[in-house]
Amino acid sequence: MQCPRCQHENPQQAQVCVECRADLRAELGRRGHIAPPGEAWEQVADLRQAAANALARSAHREAVVLLEQALAALKNLPEIRATIEQAIDLRLDVRNALWPLGELERILDCLREAETLAAGLDDQRRLGQIFDYMSSNVWLVGDHERAIELGRRALAIAETLRDLPLQFDANLRLSFVYHSLGDYRRAIAATRRDVDALEADLLRERFGQPTLLSVLSRAWLVLSLVELGEFADGIAEEGIQIAEEIVHPLSLVFAFSGVGVLYLRQGEFHKAISALERALKLSQVGNVPLWFPVIASSLGSAYARFGLVSEAVDLLERGVGASAAMRLVANKSSFVAELSETYLLAGRLRDAGPPAREALELARAHRERGHEASALRLGEIAAHHDRPDVLDAEEHFRQAIVLAGQLGMRPLVAHCHLGLGELYRRAGKGQQAEEHLTTAVTMFREMDMRFWLEKAEAAMPPWPQARGED
Repeated sequence: MQCPRCQHENPQQAQVCVECRADLRAELGRRGHIAPPGEAWEQVADLRQAAANALARSAHREAVVLLEQALAALKNLPEIRATIEQAIDLRLDVRNALWPLGELERILDCLREAETLAAGLDDQRRLGQIFDYMSSNVWLVGDHERAIELGRRALAIAETLRDLPLQFDANLRLSFVYHSLGDYRRAIAATRRDVDALEADLLRERFGQPTLLSVLSRAWLVLSLVELGEFADGIAEEGIQIAEEIVHPLSLVFAFSGVGVLYLRQGEFHKAISALERALKLSQVGNVPLWFPVIASSLGSAYARFGLVSEAVDLLERGVGASAAMRLVANKSSFVAELSETYLLAGRLRDAGPPAREALELARAHRERGHEASALRLGEIAAHHDRPDVLDAEEHFRQAIVLAGQLGMRPLVAHCHLGLGELYRRAGKGQQAEEHLTTAVTMFREMDMRFWLEKAEAAMPPWPQARGED
């Protein structure tokens, strides 16, 4: 195992290595301390190792208790640089244990304490890691601007120190924020750097993180690629293979989520359900409530399109509720929008309106432009009334097309053309309907979105209202 001070491999199980023990004795001697540090250090090391073992079996709360005991034991040692460094590292371990549980306020408290200690030591490496974690934390609560600032600070430190693991993680966390802001190309560029670099032996490295970065980067890359209509990359399946070889359940949660979203957006709902149900089960067994709203949103949408509407509504409502309970803000607009769309599919037109408006307000408030474009599809609601409000529906669809076009969201643009085509068909505007449906058919064919291609083709002429009856 590793020495708790220098982090190098130590043949003496759960003990401070000989070199570090000598250094500690010398430093304590210079400060006038007599008591040897061995037992207290070994107690900290034992507790930290026990916490690591607990995390390996997804016993996150047990790990938190053990790490808090290690912090208490550390107080029995003099306040020298070595103990302060250990106090920082233990707090970062606590963060990793709390992260899957979604306990964001406790995490932020730990990180602030760690930042104060690291700043006092002018320890740039540890400060970089703290800023990296803070970036992820403030992103989740919706402060995207602050998240980017912290992420860039972490990346700058990583590049200065040539700290590759920190570079990988900072790139990944910045991609989370770019994705939420609808800057999918920048998110893809950031995650691509990680995917390209994390090869060979690095595929199986966790770099002290709760998840394999090679798997998480692949899953997140897929989430951005599908927004642009790029489905045939093979990256998602690679993530599953890596996580299965290592037998790492938490990483498999993200790997199956990525594959599930890919199939969902492409319209292969049976495959999407299979992958997302695996992700949901693994997240429940592994006690990862933080990811539940993401899985619930995607799986609920797949259920709805597959005809399991009541199951979809129940799952989506629970997902939105869980997001609110954990005070998650990042991407919440998309979860609420999915709920609105599912109410629409269930024929609950009156229930669909409020979450659609909430989704649009959330997306605009947090500058989540991709989710704003998706939420603008609330034109579907106006279009589904017995007497469609053509002008209102048309305006929302056109706004969505403009914004989605700016962001490169080709699948969403195609869906909006399909929606406009169906709207004009019901309104008896045959020529306009055909124009939009033809565009939808072309785009769905180019992206190999077969389910939606068939739906658009089925809506094409002939229909009872001839094109000349506009």
